[in-house]
Amino acid sequence: MPNLKPTELIILLVVLVLLFGAKKLPDAARGIGRSLRIFKAEVKAQDNPEIEDDKNTDAKS
Repeated sequence: MPNLKPTELIILLVVLVLLFGAKKLPDAARGIGRSLRIFKAEVKAQDNPEIEDDKNTDAKS
């Protein structure tokens, strides 16, 4: 992964603000964060099928 210098980061942030607007950026970041959280939970559930089995047996009871 390339190392970004502070000047490059500032330019990248300015371009993002120009493209999306300052009001939409927090919403976009929030959505990305939620998506990552869901993705991580699904990966953990796939790695540990016991957790998913426990959820299914609780729901059937």
